[in-house]
Amino acid sequence: MATKRDYYEVLGVSREASAKEISAAYRKLAVKYHPDANPGDENAVVMFKEAAEAYEILSDEEKRERYNRYGHAAAEQMGQQFHDVEDIFEAFGGIFGDLFGGGGRRGGKRQRRGQNIRVDVTLDLEEAARGVKRTVEFPRSKSCETCSGSGSRPGAQKATCRRCNGHGQVVQSMGFVRVQTTCPGCNGSGSMITDPCESCRGGGYVQKMEQLEVSIPAGIDDGMQVRLSGHGEPSPDGGPPGDVYCFVSVRKHQLFQRDGVHLILQMPITFSQAALGATIEVPTLDGPHDLKVSAGTQSGEVFRIRGRGVADPRGGGVGDLLVQTHIEVPKKLNARQKELLRELAELEHANVSPQRKSFLERLRDYFAPVETKPAASEEKQSS
Repeated sequence: MATKRDYYEVLGVSREASAKEISAAYRKLAVKYHPDANPGDENAVVMFKEAAEAYEILSDEEKRERYNRYGHAAAEQMGQQFHDVEDIFEAFGGIFGDLFGGGGRRGGKRQRRGQNIRVDVTLDLEEAARGVKRTVEFPRSKSCETCSGSGSRPGAQKATCRRCNGHGQVVQSMGFVRVQTTCPGCNGSGSMITDPCESCRGGGYVQKMEQLEVSIPAGIDDGMQVRLSGHGEPSPDGGPPGDVYCFVSVRKHQLFQRDGVHLILQMPITFSQAALGATIEVPTLDGPHDLKVSAGTQSGEVFRIRGRGVADPRGGGVGDLLVQTHIEVPKKLNARQKELLRELAELEHANVSPQRKSFLERLRDYFAPVETKPAASEEKQSS
């Protein structure tokens, strides 16, 4: 088993070092051997843990005195071991400000971001395609005007939290690890309300309806979101406010289906238009458009009208309108129509195309009786 180094030697300080000198020495080593600054370096992790163990003992006056008298034997009895790096972050992350990613702190206390707010916006396809401005309304916490957000009755003073002595955080022992957490008594504020405001009941905030104008970008699709930064719930301890997220849903259109930036239109045409060709008027989001259908168009054939789709909200251009033809077979015919179709049918039988003739021949072969050969015994008898 490897012999542990003296904790004063680990931190590089004398045995007479002050608490400030010990903290400064540990901070320097923690920055030097921090895992984020030494990715994949196992030796740096070992040094990081060693420095944390030394600081955990020498930063506590009682533990330091026992260590000075009995050495590592006393330290082991006091349970200074850390299981992993995360234990060190939890125990000491709040002591050194931003050293361990503790951004958003004020006076050593962690500032919590306000909660986000969700609002739902429903659009027609035309609105989603072109972009639109909408006014949304939602409840949001506002600072209480009676107490100016303090939560206390006007003129009353808050009392220092006795549980954390105004620090806003407490250190709890969990086995071999000391963990620094937000004080449950004051929720990290360091003070307690003894005489609550009647208007907000000590909360410091009241619910009020808020109205905001939202610019919906052109081409937004169903399920996308628009964020309004900084318009969410306020932070409970002076941190940044949350955001408002507008969840967009697009109503189903009676004519068009959407496929990303493209629109799909199922367009019915008559048999004569498909066979002879025609120029038909098709609807688009920008108004009617003349589409030339070539002679011999088959059912299901797709024609592309460029630039008549939906804009890409990320700036990728405008999609196309895809017109898929569908040949309609009339259910009711007048006498003249029936007469013309019968004449057409007679012409089709008289002048069958090669492809049609080939199919009919295959059909006759399929249903024709199969001639069977005589059995071998019968051939012998006849011979």
